[in-house]
Amino acid sequence: MTIAGAREGAMYGIRRAVAAAMARDLTAFVLPGPSVARSMGIDLANAHLRIVGTPRHANVLIIAGPLDVGLRDAAAVAYAQMPRPRTILALGAGDIAPLPDADVSAPLTQAGLHSELADLRRVVAAGAFRANTGEFTAAALEVRVEYTCPMHPEIVRDAPGDCPKCGMTLVPRETASNGHGGHGGHDMPREDRPNPADHAHAGHAHDAGGSGAYTCPMHPEVISDAPGKCPKCGMNLVKAEEVESHGPGHGHGHGGHGGHGKQQDHSGHDGHAGHGGHSKATIDGIEPHFMSMVELTEGQPRSSDGLQMDWIEVPFGPFFPGLPAGLRLTLTLDGDTVAASDARSLVCRAELVDGPQMTAGDFVERLAAMMPLGPVAYRTLACAAIEEAASADPGQDARRGRAAAVERERIASHLGWLAEFGTQSGFLWLAARAGALQLAVQGADIDGIAAQAGAIRALIRRVETAPLMRMRLGRIARIGTDAPASGPVDRARGGGADARTEDPTLKALGFEMCVREGGDALARLRLRCDEIAQSLDLIAAAGRIAVPQVPDVETVSGEGAATIETPRGAARLRVKLANGKVVEAELDTPTDVNIALVETVTAQRELGDALAAVASLDLSPWEVRG
Repeated sequence: MTIAGAREGAMYGIRRAVAAAMARDLTAFVLPGPSVARSMGIDLANAHLRIVGTPRHANVLIIAGPLDVGLRDAAAVAYAQMPRPRTILALGAGDIAPLPDADVSAPLTQAGLHSELADLRRVVAAGAFRANTGEFTAAALEVRVEYTCPMHPEIVRDAPGDCPKCGMTLVPRETASNGHGGHGGHDMPREDRPNPADHAHAGHAHDAGGSGAYTCPMHPEVISDAPGKCPKCGMNLVKAEEVESHGPGHGHGHGGHGGHGKQQDHSGHDGHAGHGGHSKATIDGIEPHFMSMVELTEGQPRSSDGLQMDWIEVPFGPFFPGLPAGLRLTLTLDGDTVAASDARSLVCRAELVDGPQMTAGDFVERLAAMMPLGPVAYRTLACAAIEEAASADPGQDARRGRAAAVERERIASHLGWLAEFGTQSGFLWLAARAGALQLAVQGADIDGIAAQAGAIRALIRRVETAPLMRMRLGRIARIGTDAPASGPVDRARGGGADARTEDPTLKALGFEMCVREGGDALARLRLRCDEIAQSLDLIAAAGRIAVPQVPDVETVSGEGAATIETPRGAARLRVKLANGKVVEAELDTPTDVNIALVETVTAQRELGDALAAVASLDLSPWEVRG
């Protein structure tokens, strides 16, 4: 087998030694992300390879589970960024186009990962170099040319022309054909966004008469007797005295044009008035046409610190370490402060009902598979809604077992969130320990949960008492009670709701809703720690763990609804059965509610705090309604 991303060159001499070394030292970039892989039971930390946070440092692209069609263009970009030789290891991925065929494929199991990694090493050692290598191409890698103004970058056109603000000739630039790397991402037209350069030319225009000579503000050596365009840069020529009125040498030591005397500028230094009464400080060595930052930013919105800076859009995701896999977060930065934000899921949530002859069993399996970060909770929700439609009672033992199964998933999910937060915030000890405990809890029976309870409680105590954690999260991303929220985000602000309060089975097990005050990122972290400890107690009280089974509804017709408290909040499902087939379904998820909070928690935040704030919401892009 040959490597699709091998490096060009014959395999001999020193290259054999290099290939052997590469095969021993594999570095992997994981798609959709390590959090998704862990939720599927894949322990990457014990696979004898290094997991890196950027494809530029990886020689293996690991795809864990089916790759959503909405993420495939981004996956192609990640693969193209990997240095050769580069390989693909697909674990239960199926179709991964437009990526090349996987170099090695395996089932989505830990055993499959270990066995196929050995095969992958042999493939790398034998084929890291090839005499003939092909180029990888995909639609997402194609570029298109757009035209923008050097002085007004918010002006973007698909064809050549002139800037409508200053008349300068638009210059070409390349951008991604799918829009991810270009100027898209906000609903506001770019021409409407504030830009410091907007007043670079028009801010001090005067209607002075005089010599009738015209010159270029950027090239004052260009002089014409009539209006026109600069032959060097294409900017509209303006009257010479308009340029001179900004020159620091004009009126030096006296009133200048118009007889205005010396004035004091805001910095306390003496300035000198120019034409029309505009005070300009003289700076030795600066060309007369130089425009200071004060002029460039005059009249523009100011940041919270009083400074005026250009706004830029910065995309994060959908594979950014520490943020939810599949989330595309675009932040508009004013310096290092977030002026605006846009969060959207790139996961294409499929229709819940696949055809008119979908059995109840197929529906339950489909919904669970659609939610890789909470499959047990959504499987339980689907079974409960179908039982409601069929007026079926699973029995007290089954209800206790499924309640414990959901609480086990809550523990694993919150530990997974702690691991991702540790990665994003630089607490690598937390990322490693929480990730290991998450894997230990998933799929464990009662005895397995009991065996890990002590270690889990110890981690919780360490997290809650860590001074750096309080310093990092205290007082950021505060959410008031007036904003709609769900799950831990809701209950961490002094009240809120929990669907488990209406469940008689959980009440009998001793459930009481956990609440934290503050509404900030620290309160959300502590609330999740409280819920982990509470879930351990509920599982012990239940005495058994059982994943729900689909009821027999072969000839049933009816409608049913159910609500369940998933690890991220309340999910509600309504189903309609016709002769045992699911014909209609409607789902509401907690992320549908909480994703709207991104703008609230990031507004006017420093970039690092904004990223931590988004992470604190624990969003699942798979839950977002398409």
